Parts: sequence; structure tokens; C-alpha cells
Amino acid sequence: MVVTAKRRAPWWTRLTVALGVLLLLPAAAVAGDPVPRSGLRGPLNILLAGIDPRGTHVRPLSDTIIVAHIPADRHAAYLFSLPRDLVVWIPPFPRTGSAGQYAKINAAMALGSETSPGKYDPAVGLELLADTVEGVTGIKRFDGGAVINFGGFKQMVASMGGVRMVIDQDVSSEHLRPDGTPRDVSAACRASKNCLRPYTGAQKIYRKSLHPVRLRPWEALDYLRQRYGLPRSDYDRQRHQRQFLKAVADQVGRDPARLTEVLSAAGDSLVIDAGGHALTDWLLELKDLDVRTVTTISLPGEPVFWNGKYLGEQFTPDVAGFFAAVGRDRVAAYLLDHPTLVDAATSRSRRP
Repeated sequence: MVVTAKRRAPWWTRLTVALGVLLLLPAAAVAGDPVPRSGLRGPLNILLAGIDPRGTHVRPLSDTIIVAHIPADRHAAYLFSLPRDLVVWIPPFPRTGSAGQYAKINAAMALGSETSPGKYDPAVGLELLADTVEGVTGIKRFDGGAVINFGGFKQMVASMGGVRMVIDQDVSSEHLRPDGTPRDVSAACRASKNCLRPYTGAQKIYRKSLHPVRLRPWEALDYLRQRYGLPRSDYDRQRHQRQFLKAVADQVGRDPARLTEVLSAAGDSLVIDAGGHALTDWLLELKDLDVRTVTTISLPGEPVFWNGKYLGEQFTPDVAGFFAAVGRDRVAAYLLDHPTLVDAATSRSRRP
């Protein structure tokens, strides 16, 4: 199925706002006649987390944290990221015995995941991550959330035949050669475990493009991991991740026949929390949401130092105004007054 600018995608495919916001794809896959009433009301906030697939015996770190905000009028959707190194208060979590502490926000998932000694459950960790993000943003509660590990990410991209997206700046891979094989570790770093950037040799390079280019699964994952050498480091990486979500949503919406295949590819790598609502509620509530209304937002931050030592990141004071707008469901008006927060538009593909 090909969708052009003159014809909106069917409503059930438009549920794929930013990877279906992960939460909504299952509903689309089983869509029938929607129930006449949804249990969801008002603005919606959904928490998305990406973790490293190192097994249930290793603490998961949420290196990707994205919030999707959908206004009460359902006419738009907004995506913004929280830096993984954001220094925050992580509240106590009696369920796993974790004490409250100041730490980088990506530790919240790990601290909330240990359900028994040496065993970790990301679904439980998502609860503490949500509590932490709520404290940072002022969001009173999340209506739903999802966790996907990067292995599942690659499988989903493979099931789509790759992803087409604009590369908005030259990006050199820290980890891979041009053919996708791992780069060598330098001799000096083989003898030391303290090397920040241990790799050497030829690098895979993703060149800036004016139009979408196809990324194979390993390229997509590699591209979204990169921060070294970028002008704004992790903030550039966060933007690339948001751009990717938007590209995936667009691509799945253009080829709805592959929707079930994409979901099946994720398997156990995808954990969904529907916030106590039936998936048919999500289906009905977002039936008119168009993926082309998704706006991605860059929130400014800066490093935190103590006695010359880097501790992590913090948001600049003016970000509080944006979070207040989220709480009041006034994001569109806020962005009109603060247009620099909106990520620059990228070209769209006309291909299915």
C-alpha cells in the first residue's frame, strides 16, 4: 500500500505514532470494530525506554529515554528525550529495596529491576524509571510505557527490510568498520580497562543526506548509538533517536500488511505496560492521530562538574517552562514562543 500526501493513511495505521509508540501496535494488529467508548481521557503521556540486551542476570541501563506527549485534542504528538546522564533524584523503591539517591537517570531502570539476587526484570524497572521521570518533568503519572532491548530493535528493523531516514550530519562509528565488523582495540587499551575510546582502524561513516537513505538493521542500531565526535555529543544522538522513531512510524504506516510481522519479530524483547487500560481503549482513543503531526523536541542541557570532575548532565533552567506547558497541555502554544526547541524538519520519502 502506498500513501501519498494527498491521501491520509487509514486510521488504524496512523496508530503507529513513533513505533506505534510501541504501545499501540498490538492494538492495530488485532483491530476490529472499536468499542464505543474509551477509558482514556485528557492528555496522554507515554514513557519509552531502550535497554542493552545483556540478559536477565545483568542490570539493565536505560540508555534511551523518550517521552511521548499527546494533547487532549489528539491532533498532535510530541517526542522529547531525557539524557541518559541526567543527574536526578531517584526515589526509594520498596519493591526491590532500592534506597533513594542522586544518580544518573539511566540507573533508575537498573535499581528498580532487581526482583531477586542476580535476577532483573525490566518491566519492574520501568516503574521506578517512571517515578523518576515524573519527578523530573512534573508529569503526574504516565498512562503507559514500553521497554525494548536493542536486540529486539534489530529484529524489528530487519522485519521491515531496513529503515529509510535522513542523516542530518556526518556521523562516524566508534564501534564498527565500513563492512559492519567490530573495530580493533588498540594495543594500549588491551592492557588497560580504563580506556574511554579503545577502538582503532577504519570506521563506518554515515554521510549527511538531503533525502532519506536506507539503513540496514546493523547500520540503524550503530547509527543510533553514536555520540563521540558529534558537536553536541549525546544531545545529537538523542535527536537521531527521535528522528528514527518518526521514520519507523511513517514506514510502518505505509506498509500496514507487515505490521504483525514487525511485532512478532520483537518477541520477548518488547515489554508493554498499557497503564491498566485495554488495548482497544488505546485503539479507539488515538484513531484519528496522524503520524505526520509528530513533533520532535530538543531540550537544552549542560554538563555538571564538581571539583573539576564530570558528574553528568542537567537541564538548563528554562526547560522548567516546557515541563509546565506539558502539565497544562499547552505544548503547542509554548513551542510557538520557543521555536528553537523544535528539531529541524527533515525530508520525507515518497517510497512505500
